[in-house]
Amino acid sequence: MRSGARSRTPELLEAGLSRRSEANWFALELSGAWITETVAAREKDMASLGTSNDIRTSQQVVLDLSDVEALDTAGAWIVQRTANRLRDRGFQVEIAGVEGAREDLMKAVSEAHEPERPAGATGGAVGLVERLGESTVALGRDARDLLSFLGLCIIATGRALIHPKRLRIVSLVNQIDQTGFRALPIVGLLAFLIGVVVSYQGAGQLARFGAQIFTVNLLGVSVLREMGILITAIIVAGRSGSAFTAQIGTMKVNQEVDAMRTIGLDPVEILVLPRILALVLVLPLLTVYADFMALLGGAVMAMVQLDIDFSRFISQLHDAVSVWSFWVGLFKAPVFAFIIALVGCFEGLRVGGDAESVGRQTTRAVVEAIFLVIVLDAFFSIFFTLLGV
Repeated sequence: MRSGARSRTPELLEAGLSRRSEANWFALELSGAWITETVAAREKDMASLGTSNDIRTSQQVVLDLSDVEALDTAGAWIVQRTANRLRDRGFQVEIAGVEGAREDLMKAVSEAHEPERPAGATGGAVGLVERLGESTVALGRDARDLLSFLGLCIIATGRALIHPKRLRIVSLVNQIDQTGFRALPIVGLLAFLIGVVVSYQGAGQLARFGAQIFTVNLLGVSVLREMGILITAIIVAGRSGSAFTAQIGTMKVNQEVDAMRTIGLDPVEILVLPRILALVLVLPLLTVYADFMALLGGAVMAMVQLDIDFSRFISQLHDAVSVWSFWVGLFKAPVFAFIIALVGCFEGLRVGGDAESVGRQTTRAVVEAIFLVIVLDAFFSIFFTLLGV
């Protein structure tokens, strides 16, 4: 950015500098071209101001740019940096001879290089209230942005329903493979072990009352209504939700998302929608699979610890668990899947321009998704209890 060429070509001029001092003030008069090609020669002179005898006793310092014939961002930055350094040393500094475009340039440079305020060291009750207020404002801002992102996703979904050709089937199938089939081993193993643990611990407690057979009831109800879907959702949030954030965040760092917008493509439609639809389709199936593996683990433990054969286990499970227990858990799955994918993609699109931001937003995505899943699970538990289901 350059302003102020008057008569001669700026590149042919030099950055002039002269000093004039009187009783209680000191003037530094700049002339010529203060641009990128010339300011380097004057940077040492500007840096030495405040240490020489002629300015040390002065209280008022004027940086006069009236005779400057050309000024660009580099020159304005040198002048502004000098003014800030002198103010830090206790001088009263005035920048004169700037008007119009030069005034706008100096203002822009000043705002761009304004030092950040150090974090307040307020302690006690006042500091606690201050931090609580800042956290509340930040939480409200994040909730507002997430709600806006939800609206964008709904609009993109509506467009895909009206024009099915806009939906990228290849991306959808790829996401189903990534989030569904490749998650089967870890989901199955952990669900099996959860079934073993619940059966083992339940049998130990119920043995005090001679009611070991009701371990099957405990296992069936807890797994089908709560544990199956909750464990699956947490695994998917840590595995697929974090992957969504990292993938989209890396694209943000490499400016691929900006390139999409430049050529007229909608990142929500291309990157977000296939991931949300894939997870909504996959998580109910993963939940059914996790329920089966958890019940299988409980059945194995019941046979080993309680000497309950498989046919008796199935009979007791049939009497203890209604079909509603299965549907209650399955009903939560699409909702949890939507929340996990929404948060993962939302945090991915909020990644900044550095690699550190990718890691930070990935951590936020996992924490937020798991938190929201548990909150919604508590809400559903209360809701279904009130309905008597």
